[in-house]
Amino acid sequence: MSEENKPDKNEKKVNESKAQPRTYLLWILIVGAIPLLFVLRKNTEVRFTNLTRHQLVELLDANRLVTGTIHYNPQSAVLQEITGKFLTNDATGTKVEMPFRTTTRLNEDLEKRLLNSPVFTTSEPNTFVMSLLFTVLPILVVAVLIYFFFIRQIKMAGKGAMSFGKSKARMLSKDKNRTTFKDVAGVEEAKDEVYELVDFLKDPKKFQKLGGRIPKGILMIGSPGTGKTLLAKAIAGEADASFFTISGSDFVEMFVGVGASRVRDMFEQARKATPCLIFIDEIDAVGRSRGHGLGGGNDEREQTLNALLVEMDGFDTTEGIIIIAATNRPDVLDPALLRPGRFDRQITINLPDVRGREAILKVHAKNVKLDPSVDMEVIARGTPGFSGAELANLLNEAALLAARTNKKSIGMVELEEARDKVRWGRERRSLAMTDEEKKFTAWHEAGHALVSVLLEHSFPLHKVTIIPRGQALGVTMYLPKQDILSRRKKEMLDTIAVTMAGRIAEEIVSGDISTGAAGDIQQASQTARAMVCQWGMSEKLGMIQYGENNEYVFLGREMTRGKDYSEKIAEDIDAEVKQIIDDQYRRAKALVEAHGERLELLAKTLLEYETLDCAQVEEIVKHGRFTPPPPTLKEPEPPSGAQAVTAVPEPIKTSVPPIPGLGAPSPAAA
Repeated sequence: MSEENKPDKNEKKVNESKAQPRTYLLWILIVGAIPLLFVLRKNTEVRFTNLTRHQLVELLDANRLVTGTIHYNPQSAVLQEITGKFLTNDATGTKVEMPFRTTTRLNEDLEKRLLNSPVFTTSEPNTFVMSLLFTVLPILVVAVLIYFFFIRQIKMAGKGAMSFGKSKARMLSKDKNRTTFKDVAGVEEAKDEVYELVDFLKDPKKFQKLGGRIPKGILMIGSPGTGKTLLAKAIAGEADASFFTISGSDFVEMFVGVGASRVRDMFEQARKATPCLIFIDEIDAVGRSRGHGLGGGNDEREQTLNALLVEMDGFDTTEGIIIIAATNRPDVLDPALLRPGRFDRQITINLPDVRGREAILKVHAKNVKLDPSVDMEVIARGTPGFSGAELANLLNEAALLAARTNKKSIGMVELEEARDKVRWGRERRSLAMTDEEKKFTAWHEAGHALVSVLLEHSFPLHKVTIIPRGQALGVTMYLPKQDILSRRKKEMLDTIAVTMAGRIAEEIVSGDISTGAAGDIQQASQTARAMVCQWGMSEKLGMIQYGENNEYVFLGREMTRGKDYSEKIAEDIDAEVKQIIDDQYRRAKALVEAHGERLELLAKTLLEYETLDCAQVEEIVKHGRFTPPPPTLKEPEPPSGAQAVTAVPEPIKTSVPPIPGLGAPSPAAA
């Protein structure tokens, strides 16, 4: 959009804003003038003297009638109205003419006497005009309604009720879009690929002189929150070309054929503004595979998709229109939409790695006030698997937490708490738990933490707490040292053993089992089944994938999934999954029973301090002792309505001998 048009648009907006108050004032004047007109009419109306039939006859006999008019009523042949003037004396005795009016029944004698008098005339109503009004008025009303509901709505392009076939694509103006590639971080490879579009729009001869052709369509694929829409906004901010944006759901309407009509109208608008870019967000709303519908032969989504396919690469297509689409469900898209010539290039936007997370945090940190001691590299390492949207939410939650505690800047404590809140949920200190429930929860989480430290290939422990978070009564948090790109069999076996340890420890202390291990059982079962069916980690069943993920996209997940193996193989799969879980259960139980003293010390420490970090857990497990943290000198006053911070308890005196063979503690524990 050129800069020359901006003053005209701004001036138009100012004129429209000035015209609106004038319109309201005009309507106020019209409404207020209606009662005023009635008052003025009443005051200026001629005042008549109402006469009876007898008085009218007396005035006629006395020759005191000056003028008179008989108004014949077409609805009544007997009852008529008579008006005129008669002579009378005022207060000074002077004769004056006084208007009169009477409504009476005329018989033949009275009518003859009045008509024979020289002062009377007759007045008959114009029945032609009345009949004409009654005939033409309904036609005029119908014509006005037709104009208002049909013709006027069609003329209002894009705003009327009859314009549902018009495209809802919006042109993104450069003065409103301030997003550039500097605001996008963590997806450097995707930025390099889409920057070719901007470079082509700025200098197309650079590509054309070598015979190159810019891709007609680019499909951005990635998990939710990875920055697909943000990257499209950055392309619009960098490019000088026209940029249209629309959502996939904007095509489909309740009327049949509207989606295809909107697709054609959108490309018609784009051809008038070439070269241009069209961004379709959530294209899976209209780009799903054809032929899987439950309805009849005319599916609205299929018609919309057919129109989109033809417009992108059909007989009547032109160069200069580049389509950018985004989706997080590429598996449901129609194959005809993904072929070269339509979406020539597919860009996968993955979750950011540790360097990408650090860059994203620095971009979002420009809008918040951070403490100088905050190290973004530490926060980036502590947030594996976070998307860009989750990282932005983390900084926002930390800012809200710092504001609630009346701090002037955001520190590492707030960032750590915000990270735990985003990933595992908020602490629920107000949850009413009995002492027995706290005890069982402490032993349950102590079992997870103990086996996690003892096993070699398990994920590094981050911290363990018995403060309820989200849906869990206690949480054992793990934190890999680096991003996980692939999983090893030993790692997954150790993970299953750690998952089983909570139920084992709870059974030791209570002599019973509870429903608290439901999530652990589900996680272990899913991992073991994936090892057998997907990753070929079973020696008995070998490197074969059992159960392809053939989902009928319009029928929902797992509703009609086919099974490509026999019942005998299904029994073997169930046996292998049970064997893996039973082996790791026995392995975890042996470790828990062999280190019962450490488990008891760990559980008691959790009951007293509620939260322990990795160094403290390692000190208890490896050396059989616990060094309590130094007490806080001054606790900040909690805000109104918040609960007070629990005071630091006395140190635990219990100590057990160190475990031989585990070696020296980690530097953090020392």
